Amino acid sequence: MLGKTYLTKQASLLLEFARTTSDSDLSAKLISKAADLKSQADPLPDKDQGPRAPDVERDRRSGS
Repeated sequence: MLGKTYLTKQASLLLEFARTTSDSDLSAKLISKAADLKSQADPLPDKDQGPRAPDVERDRRSGS
């Protein structure tokens, strides 16, 4: 599952692109997609709960 931070960032980028285009149809589609992403992000917790990378163990044989 995608996190709230990711979805919010993507929605912001879509809105930025929508403001810069002169194509009104494209702008409307970008704004609509941004709204969809925002509606997906709203019910999620503020802090992303994605899987964490495992701790990297040093190779004990090399003495690192």
